Amino acid sequence: MAENFIVSARKYRPDTWESVVGQKHITATLQNAIANNQIAQAYLFTGPRGVGKTTCARIFAKAVNGMLSENIQDLQFSIFELDAASNNSVEDIRTIVDSVRIPPQVGKYKVYIIDEVHMLSSAAFNAFLKTLEEPPAHAIFILATTEKHKILPTILSRCQIFDFNRIKVKDMTEHLAYIASKEGITAEPDALHVIAQKADGAMRDALSIFDQVVAFCGRNLTYQDVIQNLNVLDYEYYFKLTDFIIKEDIPSALMLFNDVLNKGFDGHHFITGLGAHFRNLLVCKDPITLQLLEVSENVAAKYGEQAQAADLRLLIKAMDLVNECDGQYRMSKHPRLLVELTIMQACSILYNQREGEKKN
Repeated sequence: MAENFIVSARKYRPDTWESVVGQKHITATLQNAIANNQIAQAYLFTGPRGVGKTTCARIFAKAVNGMLSENIQDLQFSIFELDAASNNSVEDIRTIVDSVRIPPQVGKYKVYIIDEVHMLSSAAFNAFLKTLEEPPAHAIFILATTEKHKILPTILSRCQIFDFNRIKVKDMTEHLAYIASKEGITAEPDALHVIAQKADGAMRDALSIFDQVVAFCGRNLTYQDVIQNLNVLDYEYYFKLTDFIIKEDIPSALMLFNDVLNKGFDGHHFITGLGAHFRNLLVCKDPITLQLLEVSENVAAKYGEQAQAADLRLLIKAMDLVNECDGQYRMSKHPRLLVELTIMQACSILYNQREGEKKN
C-alpha cells in the first residue's frame, strides 16, 4: 500500500532555529534569551499568515526545556496549544488558568501557545489578565496573532512583542529549491520565482502552491507550465507592450491587449501587472534601487536591458496613467475601453513630450 501523501508545509515544517526561513532577527533574539537565561513570562508573536509564528513558538517551547531534538508529541504534558479561533470563551481560559498551577511533568517549563489570540472574547481576555501578569515561575505564555491591533493594550503591555516579517522572494525561492532537490524534482529558477511571488510573503502559501504545481507538472517544473497552472500572465507581454510604447506603435499595443483578453485574463489583472512592470523598470534605472527588484536573474537581465531604452520621464508618466486607470477600473462601465485608452495615452507620451518641447 502506498504511503499517505504529506503536504510540504507539514513535511518540511522547521524544527530547529536554523531551518526557520526569513526570521533571523527573531530566532537570534530568542536563542540569546535562552542562552542568557532571560526568559520572559509572556511573548506575543505577530505578523502575516504563514511566516512561522506558531513554528517558532514550538521550537522555543522545546528549546527552553532543552529538548530541541524531541518530537512535539513527546512533550504533550509540557507544551499546550490552544486555537483561540474556536476556543475563545471564558471557560476555555479558565481551563488554562487552573492547569497553570501544576508543575510540568517533563522539562523545566510548561509552555502555553495560544494561536489567533485576537479571537478571544473580551471576557476571556479579562479572565486571562492576572495569570498573564503573574504566572508561576514554571509557566510561559506565547500568544500568536495576525491582527495585533485587536488585542487589548493591557495584554500587550504584559508581553514581549516580536514582529515577524513577510518572507522575501529570494529567501522563499532558495527554500523551494532546497525542497525540490530533496523531493527529486527539477525546477527552473523562473518557475520557483513565480511561485514565491504568488505566495505574497507567506511560506505556507508557497509550499501549498508548490504541491499544486507539482501535481500538475509532474517531476519537472517549467516556467511555462507554472504560469499556465497559476493563471499568471507571462512577463513577455509586458516587455513587448513597453517596446510598443517606446516605438509609439498604438495598433500593435492594442492587438497585444486583445491577445491577453483572448487568453482569459481580465483588464484589471493586466493593468496592475503593467504598473508593477513599469515600477520594476524604474528601480533598474539606479544601482541604489536595484535591490528592490524581486525577480529571477534571467528576468532581471531583461529588465536592465529595457530600462536603458526607456526614458525616465516616460516611465513616470506611464506609471501615473496606469495608476489612474487602476483607480477608475471598478467604477467604469466600459473597462476594456478604459484600458485601451490608457495604452493609447502611454504610446503617445513621447509624441506629447516632443510637441511640448517644440512650443517651448
